[in-house]
Formats: sequence, C-alpha cells, structure tokens
Amino acid sequence: MIPVSAIQQKIEQLRETLKQHNYNYYVLDAPTVSDYEFDMMLKELQDLEFKYPEYNDPNSPTVRVGGAVTKNFETVVHDFRMYSLDNSYSKEDLEDWEKRIQKILGEVSLEFTCELKYDGASMNLTYENGALLKAVTRGDGFQGDDVTANVKTIRSVPLKLNGDYPERFDIRGEIVLPKEGFIKMNQERIANGEDPYMNPRNTASGSLKLQDSAEVAKRPLECLLYSIVGERLGISTQYDILKTARKWGFKVPSEAKLCKNTAEVMEFVEYWENRKDDLPYEIDGVVVKVNSIQYQEELGYTAKSPRWAMAYKFKTEQAVTVLKTITYQVGRTGAITPVANLEPVLLGGTIVKRASLHNADQIKKLDVRLGDTVFVEKGGEIIPKITGVDFTKRTSDSLMTNYITHCPECGTELIRKEGEAQHYCPNYYGCPPQITGRIQHFISRKAMDIEGLGAETVELLYKEGLINDYADLYDLTKEQVLPLERMANKSAENLINGIEKSKGIPFERVLYALGIRFVGETVAKKLAKEYKSIDKLMVVTKEDLIQVDEIGEKIAESVIDFFKNEQNVVIIERLKKHEVQLEISTENLQNQTDKLKGYSFVVSGVFEKVTRNELKKLIEDNGGKVASSISTKTSYVVAGDKMGPSKKEKASKLDIPLITEEQFLNML
Repeated sequence: MIPVSAIQQKIEQLRETLKQHNYNYYVLDAPTVSDYEFDMMLKELQDLEFKYPEYNDPNSPTVRVGGAVTKNFETVVHDFRMYSLDNSYSKEDLEDWEKRIQKILGEVSLEFTCELKYDGASMNLTYENGALLKAVTRGDGFQGDDVTANVKTIRSVPLKLNGDYPERFDIRGEIVLPKEGFIKMNQERIANGEDPYMNPRNTASGSLKLQDSAEVAKRPLECLLYSIVGERLGISTQYDILKTARKWGFKVPSEAKLCKNTAEVMEFVEYWENRKDDLPYEIDGVVVKVNSIQYQEELGYTAKSPRWAMAYKFKTEQAVTVLKTITYQVGRTGAITPVANLEPVLLGGTIVKRASLHNADQIKKLDVRLGDTVFVEKGGEIIPKITGVDFTKRTSDSLMTNYITHCPECGTELIRKEGEAQHYCPNYYGCPPQITGRIQHFISRKAMDIEGLGAETVELLYKEGLINDYADLYDLTKEQVLPLERMANKSAENLINGIEKSKGIPFERVLYALGIRFVGETVAKKLAKEYKSIDKLMVVTKEDLIQVDEIGEKIAESVIDFFKNEQNVVIIERLKKHEVQLEISTENLQNQTDKLKGYSFVVSGVFEKVTRNELKKLIEDNGGKVASSISTKTSYVVAGDKMGPSKKEKASKLDIPLITEEQFLNML
C-alpha cells in the first residue's frame, strides 16, 4: 500500500508535469512528448483523482477533458466594464484620432502598440492567487455569462500561472477557432451527413454556450490574450502587458509591434492586410493602442469606447445580389426603418438575406428600386447595408420607390420633423410594435434586467391582453402567466420573481428604462444625479435642463414632452405604488454632496492614496465635473506624479490652479 503522502505527491507531480506539457504544446507550439505519452499520464492522473477524491483540485489538468453539464449560464457583472472599440478605415481617420489624443494630452511623444484584431468571441478571465477563478463572456459590456466550465477545456488557457503575478486581476482576449481546426470539423460534419458550420467566429462563440463541456473539449478552440485589467498592476505600457502575460503562461500572439507614429502604424496595417490569409486564425483588422498606461488612464473613455484605442478595419467585403422587396419596421420610439429583402448571398462568412436602407433620403440618394441588382457590404463588418445599384442591369419597366406614407402596423399617417432623417408613427400608445418595443426596452439588461422575461414572452403577454405598458408587468400573477404557451410552473415562478427583483434596480437605470427618446444610459445617469428623483425631474423647465452638463435642446425637449403626456404620468404613479426605485436611495445620497458643484476638474498624473478612477468618482459624487482636457472652463487640475509638461504649461498659460492629491482630498 502506497503511503497517503506519496499518493498526494504523485498527483501533484503529474499535475505539474502535464501543466508544463500543455504549455509547451499549446502556447509555445514546441511539444517535448508524444500525444500518446501525454494521454497516458493524463489517464494515470484521472484514475488517481477518482480513487482519492480528497485531493480534488478544480484547476487540475483533467478538467481539460470536460464533463461538467451547465443547464443555465449564470449572469455575472464584470468587475471592470468591457468597452467596444471605435473603428477607422483610412490613414486620415487614424491621424484625426491622434490629433484628438494630442488635444487632451498636449504635445507629448506618443508610441502605439499595434495588434492583430482576431475575429472570435470576447472573453474576460479572472485569476485569483494565480488560479483561474471565472471566465465570463463579454455580454453587453457590463455583464456576461459565466462559461468557466467550458473555458477550462481550452488547453491554451492556463489554469495556474507561472512567476510573479498580482493577487487578483482580469485578463481579456478572444476565443478563436483556428482555420485548420474549423476545416477538420466541417469535414467530419459533411462525412456524417450534417450541414457544415458557416464560419469560425460563430462556431467559436456557439461552442462556449454548449451545455456539456466534454463536447467543448472536442473542439480545437484557442484563447489569444491581449489586455490585463486591474488596480495598481505595476505595468507601465501595453507592450509590457503582452510580454508579462506571456511570462505568466498565457498564449499571446507574437505579431504585435511597437510603432513610433501613424506612418509606422499604416505600414503594419498594410503588411497584414496583404498577409492575413497566411495566419492560422481569421483577423478583420488591426487594433492600435496608445502604449503608455498612464496616458491611457488620462484619456479615459467615452460612453462606449476607450479614447486610447482604435480598430483599423480592413477593406470591407462586397457582394452582389437582387433586391426582392422593401419592408418597413417600426421601432419602440415610432421610428420607421426601411429594410431591403434580398436574394440570399454569402458575405463575410454568413448568408445575408436582409440589409438596412436607413431612411427615405438614403433610398432617394441611391435610387434603389425593386428588382435592382445591388451591391451589399457589411457596415463595420456587422450590419449589412446596400451601398449602390448596378444600373446597367436595371430593366426598362423599373418603377421609382415611393416611401410609405402610413404606418405599416397601425395605419396612422407618418410624420417627419424638420431636420430629422427618419419618419415616425405618432400613435405612441396605440401602435403594437411601439408598445411591445418599449416594454422590451424596459426589461433589457442595461435597464431593469428582468430575468425569466424575454422579447417573445413580452409579445405573448401583449397578445393575450395581459400587459399594455411596462407598469402592467408588476400586476402580473403566476396564475395569469402559467397558461401561456411554453410556460411551465418553474418558468412562471422565475418570471414573477424576476419582476419582483427588478424593484431594487437603481433610479438611473429605471430612468433609462422608461424609454424617453434621446435619453441613453449616460444622459439618464446625469439627470438622476442632478435631480435625485422623478418628482423633481417631472416639473423641471427646458431652460433648467439645458443648464445640465451635456444636455442640449433636443434632449431637453424630449424630456419635457415625455412628462407632458398624461398617460406617461399615470404609468409613473403606478410604478411608484409598486415601489420601483424612482429616486436615488438614501444610502447613495449619503455618499454624494454638492461640495464641488460648479467646479470642473482635469485629473493628470499618477496618484498614491487613491487610484485615478477613484479620484474621478469622488469628484462626480460631490457634484463636480471631470473634463478630459484643460480649457478656460477648467477650475482645477489635480496634478499627480509624472504629469505631462505640456499640460502643466497649458494650465500655467490659462492661469488654472494646480492642486495636489492631498489638497484635493482636503477640499472634501
């Protein structure tokens, strides 16, 4: 009989050996043992772990073979938001971006890290004490699905790290399916009489949502990493992030390059645009990032994207097909969108059957007609659009397209406001797609995030006469929803519980959920912060609203119009009775003051007591405004270590006071 300590020692030795072989094979692409030898060691470890479960380790190399079954993927909030990237398509776009950066930073010497833009599924991995804690999909950027069991089967994802790493951090990348593996998968499917997969990207993304991780383990997925996120990481450049991630054991592609200017960036772009087909993975462009992490922090983010990064997209693929019909969709705000229904055509690895025509002006500009042979592109590689017509193939009996005059859903005559491109159906409370669209917006993830309730169920509830506005959701009972199609006892319970839980959603998200035209997430936050409650916002004047930072006439008019509508006021009163959060909570108010109201701050440099983001939050929580660049409107510059000399010079020129971190904290 082997002593217990010897068994434990043997298990740990096998794990360490297999971990190293995994790294050699999948990350370094330099195997040192045969597949057979590796499989035999893995089998030995599996047998020992089965016999001695007391030595179980959730990050053992044996999890690579899968076996965990996930029925429902849990939604997890990201510790750090996952932003999307702005796109550029020309050298001029990149130069304009650089000018915007220099305007904020001053005339500083910039370096750029260029990386290939992999066409896969975005992934956030969290590590704690050197072990993989969780793997979460990008989702809507704020929260995603926990797919840890599936990601653990991907052999290029290290389960335990090497070297000196922070206690906790996130690392981001793309889950991709290499071209060779994709071809083999399709050969097997065809041999089995199954339809082939359409493209590697969608197949990689779909693989992450398979319920059986053993099935995921059979797919040759890889994880390519490119970004480390966390507090006080001690890494000063993006290029060093890539080198550090490699040292810790991550698969980081070697093609990245450090460039001194946009001319060098364009050389890198052109080089890879001509050689992208030689790569083992699909790419659709190049990601350009400001190399300095300090500059990245100073540049910050817009509502959607980092100011310090830009995706340069390769030339768009074009297809030619025939326009069969034009249909018109009605959005939740009543906006009408014309949609071209096409002869199916292969474009960018997917079959395209529909394309956007945007509005009446676009149809007129293109002079697009039924039966036309049209050119279709993927706008930003995502939404197909018609870019032109092949007039040489137009028939002599072709008729000009007349834009519709009445709503296709309710028959109401359409209106078009001066200065706006789209037509609108004004039947706000009687047009079915507007009614269901508003409710679907209300329940969406970034709004009330009602679990157990999706777009189809909303349509069904409306059709059955159970709801006519979003306040009706809170009157629903389990007995009412149980008879609905595909509604079982558990799903009915989940739906009612999800609605009840949404009463805890904070005021700024409720305000966004109301669906006031032009009031997106950022504007909703500003209004909630300024007015603190729906009651105060309902009686505000247009003149007052325009005084709020970044609120223009268009938004102000829309807010006033919304609260003028008596039906909207009735719905809000009903939401109040159901105890939906229509004011900032006492707890949040306690952390907020007006001490800095009327003051505008620029934050620059590196700080000791608080992080830059914490400092910005303190400014906003106390009523101040954080600006990205120094101007005559700046009240103070909070200056940390390594503040750029050009910013100091500009502050001095404009006579803007520089204050230290200590002085700022004393102001509070």
